[in-house]
Amino acid sequence: MADRLHGHAGPHPTERIRGADWYGEDLTGRVFADTAFVDVDLSETSSTAGLSFVDCTFRQVRFTVSSHTAASFANCTFSDCRFFDTAFVECKFLGARFDRCALERLTVRGGDWSYTGLAGADLRTASFTDVRMREADLTGARCEGATFASVDLSGAMLARANLERCDLRGSNLTSIDPWATSLSGAIIDPVQALTIATALGLEIRD
Repeated sequence: MADRLHGHAGPHPTERIRGADWYGEDLTGRVFADTAFVDVDLSETSSTAGLSFVDCTFRQVRFTVSSHTAASFANCTFSDCRFFDTAFVECKFLGARFDRCALERLTVRGGDWSYTGLAGADLRTASFTDVRMREADLTGARCEGATFASVDLSGAMLARANLERCDLRGSNLTSIDPWATSLSGAIIDPVQALTIATALGLEIRD
């Protein structure tokens, strides 16, 4: 398991919730801290405004077909969790880390995912739009065909990430090293083309 970004300490739960069935449950405004969730079902949960998790761990938790708006998962760790067809709108995942999670058809719109650890994640069917992902760790992530539109990737770790056929339009690509990141077929805008050309050492003239 990779070290946590920037040396932040990982969660050390003092409480444990195991096997709870919260399928479709209203979790609006609930607050959890230093809690371990194991084998919990959060499938099809949609009422989560103001829901807050701080320094929590999630292991084998099912978020399948759930939708979350204005919820917070600060400095949380997710291991072997399922996020199939899950949507996060204006949510915060500051310092969160994902290990061996299933992220098929994950949709993220708005919110702050800065310092998030997604190293090696399979994001090929994911969509991130208008999201802040400053200094996120996407080392070795598989993002072929994914969408990262108008995403702030400044300072992000993108070495060995596969961004082939990825829609990157409007995103900050200043952290991309074209020699270390696969970009074949990626969709970019003219401003981004200048950024990448400069990174390649090209001199642009009229």
